[in-house]
Amino acid sequence: MYSVYMITPTAKKILAVARRMLEHGGVDAVSMRPVAKAIGLTAMAIYRHYPDRQALLDAVAAEGFNDLVGWLGRRRFAGDAETRLMKVLDVFVQFGLAHPELFELMFLTKHTSARRFPADFKAGRSPTANLAVDIVKEGMERGEFRQDDPWEVVFEFGAMAQGFVMLYFGGRIDATPSEFRKLCSRAFRRHLHGICV
Repeated sequence: MYSVYMITPTAKKILAVARRMLEHGGVDAVSMRPVAKAIGLTAMAIYRHYPDRQALLDAVAAEGFNDLVGWLGRRRFAGDAETRLMKVLDVFVQFGLAHPELFELMFLTKHTSARRFPADFKAGRSPTANLAVDIVKEGMERGEFRQDDPWEVVFEFGAMAQGFVMLYFGGRIDATPSEFRKLCSRAFRRHLHGICV
């Protein structure tokens, strides 16, 4: 799992308030003094738990990745490799739609816990990518997908999903959430068919 700092009960409260502020006002809404005030800490006491604002944002992002892993872990992915990969990608898009500000923090904001491609991914440090890579590798082994670099394939799908979600948040795609998910599914399937045998 993703973690940045040891989570004490007070640190957990700080994290919860910071996340609420993020989800209601974006990254700019998260600052140390208001977070401390919201849980009854002095302005200086919060720094015993998170040394600075960046550390707090890193912890919120790490919690978001843990949540995404949880979303994926609660679902059963049955069927052939293509079907399962499409379901994983849909969960990823659903998570983004449900948590727009958190999604932006996780994937578009620099933070110290961010996994870097390719080294961190190929070392298995991304639980979200690991699941998709296992499916792609299995598809390649069974002859469903053409032989290729499974890590690059998964990273491309992740980048594509992130791009679609951010374009949607930016008002560049005129669709309901349901229509948007269908658009993503069609795009993912077209891309996926490029590696099908």
